[in-house]
Amino acid sequence: MSWEEEVDELRRRAQLAHAMGGPEKVARQHEFNKLTIRERIDAVADADSFHEIGTLAGVGRYDDDGNLIEFTPANFVFGTADVDGRPVILSGDDFTVRGGSADASIAGKRMQAEGLALELRLPHVRLVDGMGGGGSVKTIEMAGRTYIPEVRGWETVVRHLAVAPSVSLALGSVAGIGAARVATSHYSLIVKGSAQMMIAGPALVDWASLGEVSKEELGASKIHTRNGAIDDEVTTEAEAFERAKRFLSYLPSSVDELPPVIPCDDDPDRREERLLDLVPKDPRKVYKMQTLIDAVVDAESFFEIGRQWGRSIITGLARLNGVPVALFAENPMVYGGAWTADASRKLIRLIDLAATFHLPLVHLEDCPGFLIGKQSEEAATIRFGSQALAALGQAPVPFCCVVVRKAFGVAGAANHKPGSHHVRVAWPSGDWGSLPIEGGIEVAYKAELADTDDYDAHLARIKARLNRVRSPFRSAEFFEIEEIIDPRSTRSVLTRWVKLAQRVLDTQPARFWYRP
Repeated sequence: MSWEEEVDELRRRAQLAHAMGGPEKVARQHEFNKLTIRERIDAVADADSFHEIGTLAGVGRYDDDGNLIEFTPANFVFGTADVDGRPVILSGDDFTVRGGSADASIAGKRMQAEGLALELRLPHVRLVDGMGGGGSVKTIEMAGRTYIPEVRGWETVVRHLAVAPSVSLALGSVAGIGAARVATSHYSLIVKGSAQMMIAGPALVDWASLGEVSKEELGASKIHTRNGAIDDEVTTEAEAFERAKRFLSYLPSSVDELPPVIPCDDDPDRREERLLDLVPKDPRKVYKMQTLIDAVVDAESFFEIGRQWGRSIITGLARLNGVPVALFAENPMVYGGAWTADASRKLIRLIDLAATFHLPLVHLEDCPGFLIGKQSEEAATIRFGSQALAALGQAPVPFCCVVVRKAFGVAGAANHKPGSHHVRVAWPSGDWGSLPIEGGIEVAYKAELADTDDYDAHLARIKARLNRVRSPFRSAEFFEIEEIIDPRSTRSVLTRWVKLAQRVLDTQPARFWYRP
């Protein structure tokens, strides 16, 4: 006796599953400049490494003799794969089958994908296109009932954030639970033009008497990459896949491991002459912080995260002599580098990422304080800024700060990690205090200025007196700043520090779970 007949049936059913929604639906997917789920998987996974789980799941229709005459595959595909030689869980929605809704899906597949990522402690890459397995109105008729939303298994998604990296790519019109799956990740991307993200689609918005809007008007990439719901936007799916891979390359496969160190051929003691005159002597003039970042990290290693939102702080991942680090720096080109509510929220995400995956933290500081003014107060800037400072103090990873220029007010205190002893250096351009003297001098010396006959001349004399004692060298005399360095030696200082910091990294869990 042989099982050849059953094996043939297995092969036939697998072929039906690989046909997805059929030639017409596949062609329509391509018309919208989008790949199918199986093309996407092939583009992300290392060649021949994808092992699908649940290929035969779907909805079959049989004749009276029990023969399969029609098969609609589940519109959620997942399995194990290698990405750059490291194992991951790779999952995605098949929009060619009922637009990614649950009508032809098996809910257990999505829960199994999330559960395996958690229990095997593997990174999870989600390719989201549609409702992410949520239901549609038609689901009611097909099921013969309605249901109370529970989002079963969501605790698994949240728990995974504290265990292994998760990346979500919005590759089409993403709504409902699909949108939540994009947001609940360590790093998220959206493809400009061909993808949108929304809580509910245009039809429901119109039904709720909230106006007629298109998908692009409702959830375009320019909306969600500027409000922080999605980290970054790209112009093609190929670019999304490449950025997802690059993000993962800085992180360990799980919190049980340390971040991967790679060989580095960039001289750790490289000196950059351009840094000597990077910072203008006029405190009102700005410069490009990106120039400093690129000069001190390993060549072409800076991976910026959240470029379009919270723009007064630059955040991202980088390498120092091959060691991955999380780096943040104020951006003098935006609000002078002042912390805003959004910038503080963005910083919290980076610090939590570093705390979760054992990344040393680097701060290149030029901070005039929190952004002031009516709009800043209405945005609850002090609330989110205080949370960012708390997150910094809670992060159990080594910290280093280079004070490039300004360090003023409560936000400026982020040159120090509360409760720790760490490396902190300053450039000769360092300028600090509770507030800039230019902003407080006329209040502090109000009475003295009122008694003078020549207000402007006396104000100039007061400024001259204060400027003689505001030098960072005076602070160094009192050991209020531990070291002042030649700006050209910054890379050498940081690579020497990271060599020491790497020695004390451990895989002890963070005190706080990652906050999506």
